[in-house]
Amino acid sequence: MMKLFHSAASPFVRKVTVCAAELGIALERLPSAPHPVNRDKTIIPLNPLGKVPTLILDDGTALFDSRVICEYLDAQAGARLFPAPGPARWRALTEQSLGDGILDAGILLRYEGVVRPAEKQSEEWRAGQMDKILCGLAELETRAAGFGERVDIGTITIGCTLGWLDFRFGEIGWRSGRPQLAAWFERFAQRPSMAGSQPAA
Repeated sequence: MMKLFHSAASPFVRKVTVCAAELGIALERLPSAPHPVNRDKTIIPLNPLGKVPTLILDDGTALFDSRVICEYLDAQAGARLFPAPGPARWRALTEQSLGDGILDAGILLRYEGVVRPAEKQSEEWRAGQMDKILCGLAELETRAAGFGERVDIGTITIGCTLGWLDFRFGEIGWRSGRPQLAAWFERFAQRPSMAGSQPAA
């Protein structure tokens, strides 16, 4: 069985586990403690970045990051979550990048508050990262009516992104003023793959 260095709170790990569940692929979860400063020494020999998710194949090959791992799993299962080259693929990949970008900004914002010493924190930095999140959410609202019942790498990434904002940045209240996005997420979050991977509060 393939092994996944895992952190329950990581939205990028959740993206992998949701894809695996949708594809019917079992993964053995390896505990890890990734940190931007105190790096997990158990991951580094396999992934020099020391980050999760890192997937270990049966032959010992390591794959990272979530984008590579999700595409690998999809290829093993017959290409169900990544559309064939053409407009649908570019749309799904762009939506994946949009969701990942919102997550990147949110994680940097969180690290600024919980890892960086208070005297070195920057309000301008915080504002810049928050603006990325809010602009990304505005774009998602314009796209949400087109999500329909699609289950692909784009919608999975967006679902994990919105779930993580609920988990870490509930004060943003991202549903406010975004009725299309909120209605879509309400349905998508009920999928067994999403419900079964929701991090504990």
